[in-house]
Amino acid sequence: MNVKTYIDTIVSDAKKASHATATASTSIKNAALEQMAHNLTNCKKTLMAENEKDIKAAEKAGLSSVMIDRLRLTDSLIEDIAEGIKEVITLSDPIGEIIEESVRPNGLQIQKVRVPIGVITIIYESRPNVTADAASLCLKTGNATILRGGKESINSNIAIYGQISSALEKVGLDKKAIQVIETTDREAVNYLLKADEYVDLVIPRGGEGLIRNVVENSTIPVIKHYKGVCHIYVDEFANLDMAKDVCLNAKLQRPGTCNAMETMLVHEKIAETFLPDISKSMFDSGVELRGCEKSRKIQPEIKQATEEDWSTEYLEKILSVKIVASIEEALKHISVYGSSHSDAIITENSSNAKKFTDEVDSAAVYVNASTRFTDGFEFGMGAEIGISTDKLHARGPMGLNELTSYKYIVHGNGQIR
Repeated sequence: MNVKTYIDTIVSDAKKASHATATASTSIKNAALEQMAHNLTNCKKTLMAENEKDIKAAEKAGLSSVMIDRLRLTDSLIEDIAEGIKEVITLSDPIGEIIEESVRPNGLQIQKVRVPIGVITIIYESRPNVTADAASLCLKTGNATILRGGKESINSNIAIYGQISSALEKVGLDKKAIQVIETTDREAVNYLLKADEYVDLVIPRGGEGLIRNVVENSTIPVIKHYKGVCHIYVDEFANLDMAKDVCLNAKLQRPGTCNAMETMLVHEKIAETFLPDISKSMFDSGVELRGCEKSRKIQPEIKQATEEDWSTEYLEKILSVKIVASIEEALKHISVYGSSHSDAIITENSSNAKKFTDEVDSAAVYVNASTRFTDGFEFGMGAEIGISTDKLHARGPMGLNELTSYKYIVHGNGQIR
């Protein structure tokens, strides 16, 4: 296979398909989504058989148990994927929404109307569920989609795509509106990232290395977050029972997610009381703590943190701990080491809460709640394509609206300038 010719065909077909997809009715898009869910549910054995090929290859390659777990498709997970698609059906179609409208003094009627972005490329790693999730969200918003999953999930992705493609054809939509890159050749990504004549947006989902590679090599606009170094600052005026519950949830509910807490900052005035209690609970749950000298004097079992630890997204049961003398020191630490993703303060002091929300420059800033809520579903968006720490176009969880652009429609009766 000539990789460049293959990618040229993919992007050209996507661009052609995007015109029809952009004007497809809500009923047609929903019918396609319904058929996608139906196909996936009825082909579980086929999907799991193809997934098993990926699992065996991953085990042979020595991938970690965490990576293999992300890769695995089960009967219940396929059901969850299908239910997720059905949830997208229930969401309001944003396309055609009038965002703003006004009448100018000269009589011109101006409407700002929501429209699809066009062709969106999603580049992701080992989770095969992203193939269906991303396809459904992009289709609902009238976008054509090019999906490039990791080599670890190639068989699973192709199998899922087969059911998606069949669903599009069944309802009369161009099957090229959703395409999966069926080669694991890395050159395919390089060519794809240079296809700015055809592709309007790239969204990478995965580790920091993948995302930086996309950003550094793409001539197409990219929406991304590099990593989630999320902080919780336990203020001197915190309710300590609440602080304990929130910190345990933020670290332990799903340690491998980008919105899990990676650093806990504790005010020195409550450290002697709070740190031994929270440390015991963390240790009992298998968490390794790495802390500053002050924290290690209070809790000797805490390991010495390095400079690198403060900016590390662990994605596992490891937590950095630092004792700070003031809210100002906490804010400075977050400013230096944070990733602009999600950060929280636990406090009963409204002035400190406001200072924190005003000064922390992150996509999501919390008062007395876990950072684990940075999620499209939890924010009431119904679903998300990813989380952005950018400041242009989209920031935070990216739902349907963030997969759209807008245009101005102007009605007149012969006005000239």
